[in-house]
Amino acid sequence: MHRFSRRLLGGIGIFLRRLMSISVNLWIVLILLLISVVATRVMTRNQVIRAVGGSEDYDEAMRYIEIKDIIDERYIENVDRKSMGYSAATAMVAGLGDAWSSFLTDDEYRTYQLSSSNEYNDIGMSLVKDSTGGFQIVTVYPNSPAAYAGVSVGMIITAVNGENVSSYSTDEVRVLIRSKMNEKFTLTVSGASEPIEIDCTNANSQAIQYRLEKTGAAYVQIHNFEAGSGQACVDAVEYLLQQGAVSLVIDVRDNPGGLTSEAAVFLDYLLPAGRLFSDISKDGTERVTESDSMSLQLPMVVLINSGSYREAELFAAVLKDYRWATIMGEPTTGNTRTQETIVLQDGSALRLSTHSLLSPNGTDIAAAGGVVPDMIVFNRDASATGTTSGTTGGEEGTASVSDDTQLMEALRYLS
Repeated sequence: MHRFSRRLLGGIGIFLRRLMSISVNLWIVLILLLISVVATRVMTRNQVIRAVGGSEDYDEAMRYIEIKDIIDERYIENVDRKSMGYSAATAMVAGLGDAWSSFLTDDEYRTYQLSSSNEYNDIGMSLVKDSTGGFQIVTVYPNSPAAYAGVSVGMIITAVNGENVSSYSTDEVRVLIRSKMNEKFTLTVSGASEPIEIDCTNANSQAIQYRLEKTGAAYVQIHNFEAGSGQACVDAVEYLLQQGAVSLVIDVRDNPGGLTSEAAVFLDYLLPAGRLFSDISKDGTERVTESDSMSLQLPMVVLINSGSYREAELFAAVLKDYRWATIMGEPTTGNTRTQETIVLQDGSALRLSTHSLLSPNGTDIAAAGGVVPDMIVFNRDASATGTTSGTTGGEEGTASVSDDTQLMEALRYLS
């Protein structure tokens, strides 16, 4: 045993003497090798940091990984990694504090595609974007403009009215088709020799209702701002003016919005020259819509409530900024941001607010929490919204009797 120990110590001594006798050149090589290893690790880390977007993103990613690893190792129950990842993504979007942005799992996104495509019910078809960049028709409804035109399931739309849509998102194509809802337009489908003409001139549901009240107030109820509604409003007011209207009630309660271009048509008719509104993106790009010098000068009331969304809110905000009408009713919700659907690599998606609508004074209506009326009036009976009965007028000057408290107050105010 002692002999073995002496041999071991002797061997270690020989190794140390040989190590100390290594030439200077080899020491330089070893030092350079060590430097190279350290530099490689630093460069790799920096590349990873750049790949994830910067040091802050890297730290956040490492924190997520650290939490995930601790849960994997120590949480008492089995972990569903996919569910945990979806929950993290949902929380990340929720952290924006924007009620209109959301994360969709792959299953939720497929459901969303099918439900949102059904917004084309007036045309009579539903569609989804396919891998070629076109939009595949998945449903055609009987006795619809699409069916009458010969559209069939499986066709892939590549252009709308000659406009190539291969680079469009589903949301962008939806807006493009909705803008054609009161006219004839063409769909180019792959494999067909000629475009298919869709006739929607009689398909669009009536967007407005109007009447002349006994008090002389013109009442115009706008159900939505879809295609053709702007000019329909102008025509309705012109007709009621010919009937002797001396004031105007514009009702956008429970109006879900539609197209800003349609709201602009009616606002341009009502207001003098100036900025109507603007659409601003993340990078500060701003598209401004303006009015001409012609205007309508009448006492006006605009009725709003919590069901007035997007273009309906914008409509009221513009008239309020101009002090052109008295805004009456209940505060709106501030849903005036445009959402874009961004599909992720795993089939899930983000519905993200990417543009915001600004009033003439530059107010971000969504950031402000909506439009607050000049006169807050609550409705006694929501089911009576927009309804009146009889033509007696009455001592208070109302045109009729109704449980629609807000409308009755508007008519009294204008009288």
